Parts: sequence; C-alpha cells; structure tokens
Amino acid sequence: MPPRPERGSPEEWLQRAQANLALAKLQGEGVMLEDLCYQAQQAAEKAFKALYISRGKEFLFTHDLDRLLLGLEELGLEITEALDQAAILTRYALETRYPGGFEPVTAGEHREAIQHAETVLAWVRLHLQP
Repeated sequence: MPPRPERGSPEEWLQRAQANLALAKLQGEGVMLEDLCYQAQQAAEKAFKALYISRGKEFLFTHDLDRLLLGLEELGLEITEALDQAAILTRYALETRYPGGFEPVTAGEHREAIQHAETVLAWVRLHLQP
C-alpha cells in the first residue's frame, strides 16, 4: 500500500469543501442532479475531515458520514439532529454515483442535499480549532 499523502491543513480541507458545495449548486444542460448531490456529499465529508485535522486526530478514509459523525461524537462533539439528518448525503457517494440501480434524483432532493451540506459546513466552521 502506498504511503498516505500529507493531510493538509483544516483550512485547506474546508476550502475544498466550499468548492465542492459551489459545484453542487451548478446547474445546466446535461448536468445530472446525482452528480451535483455527490458534490454536496463531498462538501460535507471534507468539512468533517477538516474538523478531525483541527483536533489533531486521524479520520477514516470513508464516504460514510454516519461513521465520521460517530468519530466526532467520540471526540466529545455534540452531534445535532440536523447533522444526523445530513448523513443521508452518504447515499450520493455510494448509491447514485454510478449508473443504474436507483431512482433519479429529484430537484427537491437536490435542494435538500445543498441544505444539508450548508448545515454541515456552518457547524464545522463553529467547531474548528485554530
């Protein structure tokens, strides 16, 4: 197994999360809502990982937001109901990322994915340690 790359700073991870959120909001001809929702999931995932790094902790290399939240809770952070609900974004990294086997994402689900990602980023910003 190759060595892990440098993790980067929490600020760099949060910057990437914000970039993913910006991509999740782009719409246009030929753009699939599933792909935009994947970007929303990536925003939440990278934001959570920024929080791990800010606290000097290792994180799991996973797309599963429930698992990342469990680890943050074990670090003493209070996980709100809104964050628990945001874990639904995991499906966009696992189920809808590739063709087949799922119902198409609706415009309402896309809006909800954006809201969940925004909630996560706002919560992470409040809890980042310098």
